[in-house]
Amino acid sequence: MLPRLRRSWDKHWSAWAMVVPVVVVMAVLIFYPLVNGVWLSFTNQTEANQLAEICTKSITGGEVCKDNPNAWSFVGLDNYVSVLTGKVGEFWMWASNTLIWTVAGVTFHYGLGLGLAVMLHRQFRFRGLYRVLLVLPWAVPAFISAFAWKFLFNERLGLVNSVLNAVGLDSVAWFSDRWSALFVATLTNIWLGVPFMMVAILGGLQAIPEELYESAEIDGATPWQRFRAITLPGLRPVSMTVILLGTIWTFNMFPIIFLVTEGQPAGQTEILVTGAFRAAFEGLRNYSLASTYGVLILSILLIFSVFYRRVLRKQGEVW
Repeated sequence: MLPRLRRSWDKHWSAWAMVVPVVVVMAVLIFYPLVNGVWLSFTNQTEANQLAEICTKSITGGEVCKDNPNAWSFVGLDNYVSVLTGKVGEFWMWASNTLIWTVAGVTFHYGLGLGLAVMLHRQFRFRGLYRVLLVLPWAVPAFISAFAWKFLFNERLGLVNSVLNAVGLDSVAWFSDRWSALFVATLTNIWLGVPFMMVAILGGLQAIPEELYESAEIDGATPWQRFRAITLPGLRPVSMTVILLGTIWTFNMFPIIFLVTEGQPAGQTEILVTGAFRAAFEGLRNYSLASTYGVLILSILLIFSVFYRRVLRKQGEVW
């Protein structure tokens, strides 16, 4: 092993010199926190028991330290059993929220992004202006969009309820019900995510040769037949990639739920990432529970990615 590494270094030393700093930075910023988080999930460490020793000041001005009888300890799989059986937290409700949130978000992201990309791919006046305007939601920071949409659905001052009142309907307490609150959060996420899908799919459309459309039109193919036989197959590599990325990003989309619904009502709109955050940073900080949620989230996404990769290979896609 070592001789092979030495020969590789002698032959490709410049490449190694550029790669090593990146690997070191990734090890410090990603791999170490990941390994530490997995380790914490097998302990019962909290804010109260994280210290192995308790030190108090003495009368003489020094410090007296003694062992903490309630110090954290290794508990094995107890955290996973407690989370998955519902003894701690609301894992299954949060997981169902996450699934609904992710499926709805990615479906509308891709569907609307595809429709807009197809329209913007055509030649018409002010096409460049429309492209810029439709990308703006992507350029606005997520937290600003979150506050804006939350204000739109405010029960007393929001524009949506004002419109309802103007047509003779009663105001709706959007954040007092689980499903209406998730609906508002999903709308916000769609607003933020569609521009990325649109831009990515538009790039894929521009890579499809125009000759294919011209030949199909000469052969008498209708617009729908051209879309189904040329556009969709031509977009398959781009579509598979953006759907995977969109799924991962939406699954872990923390700021929308945290800022728009704030988990209302009574934590019923939390998703897994916001639940992990609250376990780690609110109340008695339970680091082991938050790490357990993090490992479960990572495991779900890894399983999805492996399954998704197998589906792509069966369809002949190389990834």
